[in-house]
Amino acid sequence: MIAPEAEPTDHELLQAHVDGDPDAFGTLFRRHRDRLWAVALRTMGNPEDAADGLQDGMIAAYRRAGSFRGDAAVTTWLHRVVVNACLDRIRAAKVRRADPLPEDLDEMGGRGSLVTATTEAADPADLAVVDERRRIVLAALDQLPADQRAALVLVDMEGYPVAEVAQMLDCAVGTVKSRCSRGRARLATLLGVLRPGGDPDHASTGNPDELTSVRSTETSRAPPPAD
Repeated sequence: MIAPEAEPTDHELLQAHVDGDPDAFGTLFRRHRDRLWAVALRTMGNPEDAADGLQDGMIAAYRRAGSFRGDAAVTTWLHRVVVNACLDRIRAAKVRRADPLPEDLDEMGGRGSLVTATTEAADPADLAVVDERRRIVLAALDQLPADQRAALVLVDMEGYPVAEVAQMLDCAVGTVKSRCSRGRARLATLLGVLRPGGDPDHASTGNPDELTSVRSTETSRAPPPAD
């Protein structure tokens, strides 16, 4: 029996794009689109700006593919390019959004992927509590400085190792840890104030579990099409 032809690796696809294959980059993007979209959405805070940030990042990656040195995984490099594109937009606009995410971010589950949550048997009251918790945490996250927000999104919400996030953000491991620590401390205060009846003196600890719970329940609009 003849074994099926193996799927090309990310590195092979990127190299094929550099060598002139017109379809290789599109294949690479579709392979990682969901997670790239999720990171852009959580970093930018709304679907419209996230789509712009993701597009900026993909155009940059498309044009700069030849500069990829191979010192990190291709997916790490793609995340770095997208996150940098999003941060550039945030800094240029000097926007600090504090509003909850729009009501229509309820079509996809998980990390921006096509996952349908099983909610039919859930208690509506419990679902309302979970949804409110998600909105409070995301609204607080949107108020953090962009660098802290990006670190927390990648470490606490997307679950990437700190060392890999350091490569994505092109900074030292200690810098990532510091940004996460400062971001969590700020979230502790914000979450205590934002909760209905919240008391700053009894605020959330701002630990990673707060964001992990949002990661597992957050829903988001479908990412832009690959083509």
